[in-house]
Amino acid sequence: MRLSRGLIAAASGLLVAVSGCTSSEDTAADSSASASSAPAEPQAAEIAWSDCDAQITELVAGTPGSERDLVFECGRTEVPISYDEPQGATLPLFLVRARWAQQADRIGSLVINPGGPGASGADAAIGSALTLPEDVLRRFDVVGFDPRGVGLSTPVECIPPDLKDRIVASEPRPATPEQVDEAFALQQEIADGCAEEYPDSLGTFNTVDTARDMDLLRESLGDEQLTYLGYSYGTTLGSTYAELFPDRVRALVLDAAVDPDADPRADAEQQSTSLEASFDAFAANCTGLVAGCPLGPDPRRFVEELLDQATTAPIPSALAGETRQATPGVIMTAVVSALYDTGRWPQLAQGLAAARNGDSQQVFSLADAYWGRLQDGTYTNLMDASVAINCADTDPATAVSEEEIRTLATEWGQRFPLFGAGSAVGLNNCTVWEAERTPLPERDAEGAAPILVVGNSGDPVTPLPGAVDMAEDLTSGVLLTWQGQGHTAYPKTPCVTGAVNAYLIDLVVPQDGLTCPA
Repeated sequence: MRLSRGLIAAASGLLVAVSGCTSSEDTAADSSASASSAPAEPQAAEIAWSDCDAQITELVAGTPGSERDLVFECGRTEVPISYDEPQGATLPLFLVRARWAQQADRIGSLVINPGGPGASGADAAIGSALTLPEDVLRRFDVVGFDPRGVGLSTPVECIPPDLKDRIVASEPRPATPEQVDEAFALQQEIADGCAEEYPDSLGTFNTVDTARDMDLLRESLGDEQLTYLGYSYGTTLGSTYAELFPDRVRALVLDAAVDPDADPRADAEQQSTSLEASFDAFAANCTGLVAGCPLGPDPRRFVEELLDQATTAPIPSALAGETRQATPGVIMTAVVSALYDTGRWPQLAQGLAAARNGDSQQVFSLADAYWGRLQDGTYTNLMDASVAINCADTDPATAVSEEEIRTLATEWGQRFPLFGAGSAVGLNNCTVWEAERTPLPERDAEGAAPILVVGNSGDPVTPLPGAVDMAEDLTSGVLLTWQGQGHTAYPKTPCVTGAVNAYLIDLVVPQDGLTCPA
């Protein structure tokens, strides 16, 4: 779930360079042909696989795990644009399959979704093939697909790079009425631009239809039932799939579950609480270093003073050719980016210290990674897809009024000094969105096989209560808790890894409520 950062793109952006990728021109031709011959009910289309092993192997060379003897294939298939008209036009989905040469006693495909929404599942398949336990690789093909509107699957592209730069640089803690007005104006500019670019189709990029796409992919892959690993937003997709197709669930791991019960206001408040707690954990870790914390004895005060400094004098970067200067918005984006993964905490501490001394290079590195900004100044479509899918999934009845948002920005800005005001103003993102909505269903997935829900007590963006609610709502839900920091838990610790592996491979379900130590 993003604030709206994807997860495990260990090979982030790699597929842009893979040859044989689809273009909008050949998509249109295929859609026309599919429309004239599609059956009355949606049926799984064949996946056209191509050999992209050499390209991907070259791109991941030197990455941890790249020494594994893996074979990569790139695939393409078609799904209905609208399941209300399954005989109508189609759109292409792009996917990657990774197979380990030591595979034996194959069970089937393990379908991966890394979250977002907007993160590339195809990238995730590459990253997961490099990092998943060998016990899992020995039994499964690892498959990831770019959901509709994401990556190379008819990407939503309606926010220009210059506007994305302005969004990232904008005030992260809008406290005054004028600052809230500026935030609202940016949100309206995004909504207007996307509605103009996709006047009739913006609402098709939704989770319910993506879950239906995933069932067609399951069939095309030759699996009678789905084995799935979803992170963050991927837990929303996975639980929606289970609700729609409970009898087709073999094993679902939902790691870093997004709360299915919280309304937008409660979700934003809970997220602000967790972000503040995660920053405190980062600060405690920093001040506990034997070598000393680069931010001094009070990292929170250090950051607040750095934000004040950047407000009056944005901070340049020492990187050759970089003309941007780090505003408070860039700094806070870097902070959020690093809180997702404790492995980034040293970079954050060093980057903030360097920024205080006049060099924002590391801060920009973290911020750019969060929203997919590339070295040439362009972006992936992560931001576009994130807002489009999130808003297509919302129920307009849950919208929060501008007046209430202004009140919350003031109240939460005091309760959650670093993250509260920004979270409050973010509640307006979908209120101004002009597109058809397909609200997420209530999810109990009655009749499904046991579903493993994993929560992390120190998760900054999908707090543990969300996993508790998900496991309770799902009739067959089983909760596994990790007492660790950062976003997601598998496969970061032996206790969680052992439980998840046994479930995926042998369908051995851990005891409900099992807690793994940090």
